[in-house]
Order: sequence, then C-alpha cells, then structure tokens
Amino acid sequence: MQRTDGRTRWPELVGFVVAFVAVHAVLWYLTAVSANLPLGDVTITYRRWIETGHTSGFWVGIDEDWVYPILAIVPMAAAALGGVASIGTGWLVLMVVLDAVACGFLWRFRALGVRVVWWWLAFLLALGPIGLGRIDTVATVLALVGVAFVATRPAVASALFTAGAWTKVWPAALVGVLLLLRRGHRRGVLAGALVVTALIVLVDVLYGGAAHLFSFVGQQTGRALQIEAPLATPFMWAAAAGVPGAAVYYDREILTFEVSGAGTHAAAAVSTPLMAVVVVAGVSLALWAVRHGARRTEAAPLLALLLVAALVATNKVGSPQYVGWFAVPIVWGLVAGRPSARRFLPVAVAALPMAVLTQVVYPGFYDQVLTVQPWVLVVLTLRNALEVALLVWSIVAVVRLGLAARRRPGAQADPAVPPLAEPGRMDA
Repeated sequence: MQRTDGRTRWPELVGFVVAFVAVHAVLWYLTAVSANLPLGDVTITYRRWIETGHTSGFWVGIDEDWVYPILAIVPMAAAALGGVASIGTGWLVLMVVLDAVACGFLWRFRALGVRVVWWWLAFLLALGPIGLGRIDTVATVLALVGVAFVATRPAVASALFTAGAWTKVWPAALVGVLLLLRRGHRRGVLAGALVVTALIVLVDVLYGGAAHLFSFVGQQTGRALQIEAPLATPFMWAAAAGVPGAAVYYDREILTFEVSGAGTHAAAAVSTPLMAVVVVAGVSLALWAVRHGARRTEAAPLLALLLVAALVATNKVGSPQYVGWFAVPIVWGLVAGRPSARRFLPVAVAALPMAVLTQVVYPGFYDQVLTVQPWVLVVLTLRNALEVALLVWSIVAVVRLGLAARRRPGAQADPAVPPLAEPGRMDA
C-alpha cells in the first residue's frame, strides 16, 4: 500500500469526522426516542449507585458486593460530575469522547486499503443505542485502543486489556491471548497486566474495599437463563407455543428477564462447563496450529475471536451489549496483515447484520420479545444463530490455519513473533 499525501488524507479525515458526528448524533437521538429505555441502566441503575455513594458514602464494590469489577465505578462517577440528575447526558458525552479516542488510535490502520475505523463506525450504527448505553462501551474502547499497541507495545496492550477486564471481565481473555501467542514479549505482557492490577487493588484497599474486591466473580453463578441467550432460544419458542411452565419472568434481584420451563435449570447449569470446554479446546487448537508453523500474528486474532464468541454463544446471560464485544477481535483480525484481513472480511460483513438484528431485538421491539411474539423470536433466533456461527467459523479457521501450515514445505513452529505490520501499512 502506498502512503497518501496530505492533500488526499485531509478530505478523508474531514469526511470521517462528519460521519462520526452524524452516527453518534443518530445514536444519541435513538437513546432519547427509542422505546424500552436503551439508556435505562445509566439513568436508573448507575444513577442509583452513584447517588447512594454521594448521599450516604456507601459505595457498591467497596462497601458491598457488586456485579461489576471495581474500575467500572470510575466512568459511572465521571458521568455524574455535572450532577447526578444529568448522569444520562454526562454518560453519552463520555462515551462519544471515548469512541473518538479509539478512532484516533486506530485511524492509521488499514485493511485491504480501507481504514478499519470506517467498519467500526458502521458497526456502531448497526448496533444502535446499546453501543453507547452500557458500561461495556468503556471496556470495548479500552480493548480497541489496546489492539493498536499489540504489534509495537504489547505491554501497553496488555495494560489496556487489563484495565478493560477490571471494568467488564471479558477483555481478560485478550490478555490470555497475548500471554499464549506473543512469544518473546511475555514478560512485558505479564508486567503490564500486573502493574495495572496492582494499582487498582492498592487504591481499592486504601478505600476499604478489599473484602468486596472479587465479589463480581460469584455474582453470576445463581442466574437462570436470560431470554436473549442462545441457550434460551428453544425455551423462548416453547413459551411462544404455550408449553406448560415455559414463560418469561422478571428476576427482581438481578434485574433482568429470564425464561422458565422444563430444562432451563439444566441448560443454565451446563452453560459454564460448556464455556470452559470450548475455551480450553480453542486454546489447545491455537497452540497446536502455531506449533505446526502457523504464524502467531494470524493465530492471535482468531483465538481472540474464538474466545469472545465462546463467552457470548455459550453464556446463560445474553445481554444485547455483548454483541459489541465482537468489534475487538474483528478489528484485530483486520489489522493483522493482508492474509488475516482477507480471512476476517466475511466475519466483518456478517457482524453487521448480527448487530442490526440485535438492535431490532433491543431496544427496538423488546416489549414484543417479552410477550414472545413469534416474528421477533425469528429475529432473535437468527441473531443467536449468527453468534454461534461465528464461534464455529473461528474454530474451523484455527484448524485450517494449522493444517495449511503443516502442508507448507519445511513448515516448523514460528520461531519469532514479527510485528503485525508497519503502522499505516496494515494491508501490506
């Protein structure tokens, strides 16, 4: 790829800024006018947590167990700096700023001649207001910025992934990918993760939160099947068909809608072991592939996608914002050189309708999901099928990567970890 001169770069930059503002204006507008409260977690739940902290000095995660890792309280508190009553506006401003920061770091990266930030902008628009309305946005932005440093500063990437994990657990999987496949830089990767963790733990302990530091780990264990989870799909159809005992109900303790019926408890119980099996199998396949000569730079984003897809597709919690997690491994795959970009192109394309279907389900017609209307269950089923399809695709892609490496003349284990690509030449 040839570098463009300043005269050709500026029009694209201006065009992107205009598109960025337009997309985020649409998303902001949708948070205000869409039914089913797409910003409800912020204006109701986050607000209550912060308000309680301000008025009584009793903070979630510090003075009591909490569903999120402790760093999640920081953006929530930051959004309320202009007043708890305006936390919704403060939150949206903060999310737009964070998205802009991520675009700034990713701007120089191209995939097959196109800047990857264009794909991410399209993905955000497809996903809708949920792309701004949850704490997951913060973790995703931290992870996306981390991807920009994977090639040149793996310790920084690890630190950012770790910060994301202390906000919403799932980016911890990305740290694992670096530790497994960034050979030659494992000390830096480990140091980045440990330094960030140590700082967070130290601050939390100084504020008196040591007893609740890891409370988020056990908060999900007692949950039943959330209605949007792929594992819940057959039971939602059973509820729609009027099968005795199959129904949607609201869990007032966890504040989410779940599905009941014969087999739901078993499905919820098998969720975590199934996830563990898929994760272990995926890691084993990736290590097998690189041992047989697959390039680690190509295996890493595939493993990242496999792990994220496993965390989503086998999860008993199917919150719509989870779909936003897919952006990170997809961007990673797109910037990891031309062969990887070609491999990830169909995934990047498939993620867009998956995001659109998610927006239709929530916030679009969530009220009809709750009343198990068949047409919207078709939409939900298609979305869930795409999540499972991405998991299957990633497993097959890792296997094919290993088999292709074995067939190469003189194939041997990748002796070193080359940079992903030269900055600004990601499609080379």
